[in-house]
Amino acid sequence: MAVQFLFQRDFNGGDLAEALADFWLARKTSPKLRTFAEDLIRGVETTRAELDERLRGYATNWDLSRMAAVDRNILRLALYEMLHRADIPPVVSINEAVDLAKEFGGRESGRFVNGILDRAAKDVQRPARCAAPDPRLLTGGGG
Repeated sequence: MAVQFLFQRDFNGGDLAEALADFWLARKTSPKLRTFAEDLIRGVETTRAELDERLRGYATNWDLSRMAAVDRNILRLALYEMLHRADIPPVVSINEAVDLAKEFGGRESGRFVNGILDRAAKDVQRPARCAAPDPRLLTGGGG
């Protein structure tokens, strides 16, 4: 749901609260799923400039505007989780992003997303396979 919203938002912009309200009107989801997705969406939107700057560093020879919109938003979401959501193990973010890219992106999207996030994972100073016990373990370094 978060990737769908972020993809849509990439093209439509506008007021976030209004866009979220419109988005949820057309979908039947549990309150738990909606809350989780909205937390991710708001996090990505709040840190979007930082995420895009980092992605520019990790995606050598790729301009963000030339990336497929699906890939770009999958990368933003996964990178947000890796850097700002200590409750989500980085390997989970990477695996889910690759799966989403394979399902919704182009033929090479899975490999592309995996390559970028593997670079990004080197800047995450916490165990890759478990949630961090303390969110302050996340690094502030760039690619």
